[in-house]
Amino acid sequence: MLIKPMWRDKFAGLAGLPGTATALLDRHARFVPLKQGTVIFGPGNPAKDLLLLVSGTVRVQQRSADGREIVLYRVHAGESCVLTTACLLAFENYTAEGIAETFVEAILIPREVFDKLMSVSKEFRAFVFEAYSKRITDLFQVIEEIAFKRMDIRVAQKLLELQGTKSVLHLTHQQLATELGTAREVVARQLKEFERRGWVSMSRGEIDLRNGPAIRRLAQSP
Repeated sequence: MLIKPMWRDKFAGLAGLPGTATALLDRHARFVPLKQGTVIFGPGNPAKDLLLLVSGTVRVQQRSADGREIVLYRVHAGESCVLTTACLLAFENYTAEGIAETFVEAILIPREVFDKLMSVSKEFRAFVFEAYSKRITDLFQVIEEIAFKRMDIRVAQKLLELQGTKSVLHLTHQQLATELGTAREVVARQLKEFERRGWVSMSRGEIDLRNGPAIRRLAQSP
């Protein structure tokens, strides 16, 4: 369990806040544990709190009118949610959903406290906008990959990204398609070709990476 005000140590950008700002944070910030699978926010909902992630992972994804999904980004420990930031700044409702991908510990800063800190603390503004600018750059990279990068390279890169220390990924074709923002059939064709080459083997809900070096060579292709 997180003890206040030690939670601020998890976020490098909050280290230099003046005393008045830290007092506001420590008085009003709320610690919340969230179970895996919890929908933290969704399309049409207003942003009421700034979300700072202390532990775990939050997946932010968007669904199209025809039901297709794409993972926009993930929020990891020590990060804030840029979509929440954007909604707070613009007084707009969410256009995507955030789901606790693991058990999550988070800090929620109420809107009125967020607004106050943005107006009185240049250090807090720097913390917010630094995270915002970094994530916007990441989103442009997602757009570039979808628009211009070959699908076989994207599949190879995503397999390696999701692999971690495991050789077997517990992942369906649909889940991988959602990660890549494409159709399940497109992913299935690429994986079938990888299997033909002996790079992967597949069973229901599992992808076994049999030839990591070959997949990595493809992932690093220009």
